[in-house]
Amino acid sequence: MAEEYEITLVEAVNVALARALELDPNVVVLGEDVGFNGGVFRATDGLQRRFGEQRVMDTPLAETLIAGMAIGMATQGLRPVSEIQFMGFIYPIVDQIISHASRMRNRTRGRLTCPLVIRAPFGGGIHAPEHHSESTEALFAHMPGIRVVIPSSPLRAYGLLLAAIQDPDPVIFLEPKRIYRMVKQKVLDDGQPLPLDVCYQLRDGSDVTLVTWGAMTHETLQAAEQLSEQGISAAVIDVATIKPLDMPTILDSVAKTGRCVIIHEAVRTCGVGAEIAAQLAEHGLMSLFAPIQRVTGYDTVMPMFRLEKHYMPSIARIITAVKKTMEAS
Repeated sequence: MAEEYEITLVEAVNVALARALELDPNVVVLGEDVGFNGGVFRATDGLQRRFGEQRVMDTPLAETLIAGMAIGMATQGLRPVSEIQFMGFIYPIVDQIISHASRMRNRTRGRLTCPLVIRAPFGGGIHAPEHHSESTEALFAHMPGIRVVIPSSPLRAYGLLLAAIQDPDPVIFLEPKRIYRMVKQKVLDDGQPLPLDVCYQLRDGSDVTLVTWGAMTHETLQAAEQLSEQGISAAVIDVATIKPLDMPTILDSVAKTGRCVIIHEAVRTCGVGAEIAAQLAEHGLMSLFAPIQRVTGYDTVMPMFRLEKHYMPSIARIITAVKKTMEAS
């Protein structure tokens, strides 16, 4: 019988992994400290005790090895879920992902697939040192053959992770660590995945469409609430799967509101927001009453904690961008 828990996002990841391990004997979890210690953020806490060392495996401190093992396992019938401790440590595996995981189906003309998931905490906001606060999701979104998924709540973390594990192709699953324990939500542990490749409309609105993902969803929803008190009705869309993009949902919303503000923590230049803006200009230009606005991080390395709050998009910056687009005609 399915149980309902009131849990945080990181706990939802743990519950989803446990359910996947229970349902499918081909699912394995591997990574640095994921077994005995339960992961640096305790996302895998208790899984090794429950499922054993052959299902939940501690690896050496070698990201390239973790990715290479996962790719080999995936091509031979397993469904590995690899953890990279921080997104800042993910760059050594780029060669494995772009040269092998993303091309396996094409290279073998469909004879082999690569059903693996690579999980990584990402983003700033926890006063971490350098290499621990990156938001480089656009790097993986640029790779053909790779799906990139970013949950923004416990409920979506549970359902999207299960869907990612069941997917026959590689998925980069990025977990916004700033909101790992920010809020709790009721999650039914029924093993049911949520659909990938779709946006989730979190709030309806008639004046402007706010498009975001990951941790910034929370600031965006707060901004929308404050805007409503000022007489501005803002729709909020959580992109959730940034590759492939569900542009029809975004286009439909902008067709109703005529205005769009895109919010993301990653750097501005060549960010996923730029792709969304380009597709809106290409396919929805006649719906726009005003230029698209972007509220993003800056084109710099994430600063140390004293300037971290200044770097990240704030509610005030979102509201300013909305007012700017509302004033344009």
